[in-house]
Amino acid sequence: MGRIRTYVALGDSFTEGLNDPYPGERDRFRGWADRLAEHLDARDPGLRYANLAVRGKLVRQIVDDQVPRAVELSPDLVTFCGGGNDMLRPGADPDALAVVFDDAVRRLRATGARVVVFTGFDPRGLNTATRIRGRAATFNMHLRAIADRRDCDVVDLWSLRVFNDRRAWFEDRLHLSPEGHRRMALRVAEVIGVPVRGDWREPWPPPSPAGWITSRRADLHWARAYLLPWIGRRATGRSSGDGRDPKRPNALPL
Repeated sequence: MGRIRTYVALGDSFTEGLNDPYPGERDRFRGWADRLAEHLDARDPGLRYANLAVRGKLVRQIVDDQVPRAVELSPDLVTFCGGGNDMLRPGADPDALAVVFDDAVRRLRATGARVVVFTGFDPRGLNTATRIRGRAATFNMHLRAIADRRDCDVVDLWSLRVFNDRRAWFEDRLHLSPEGHRRMALRVAEVIGVPVRGDWREPWPPPSPAGWITSRRADLHWARAYLLPWIGRRATGRSSGDGRDPKRPNALPL
């Protein structure tokens, strides 16, 4: 692959990097995109990197708020992941979302940028939100068709069974753990042809057994700490990203 001088990451909490905090910082997240930028910069020093992703954003919000800024930055590489928050909402229409997504990819490709898109994870493998599996699969098929039509790379999250391990996920059961983000960065680097040290397929160590009582306590903590607040935001029309700005709005050296 040619030299990547400017990389722009678009999306929601997955790309913002929740929950992979930098050491000593509670609300400044690293995540797979920052880690990928580090791999790119190690290969070709001098990379300029912007991360426009904001947690909680829907596809239309990503397209309206982030895509125009990405076009302005004239990137060599764009990663574009969105749709997970849409799929969690009742009545989500994957066919309509695909039209919006496709037009955004068209605009990004018109800049000459290499664009990487992501399918969604398989909810069955996550053991959460299995009710959305059908429409998530439909949206994934649209994303593959868009990638074919627009000549994009695809990171197929649906098939990544190594991420079915609970240790790939933070305790909220919705965002990757630091180790999950590390492996994701390795996978994306592999897709775009950047040589890195490490293997995202590396087997997990044997898990520590958890008893029934311990598992139920974890379920109760999850419901109180994460599920109920999420329901509250949905009921009041709020988002975790309300009032938040992108963490790296400008393409700057690492």
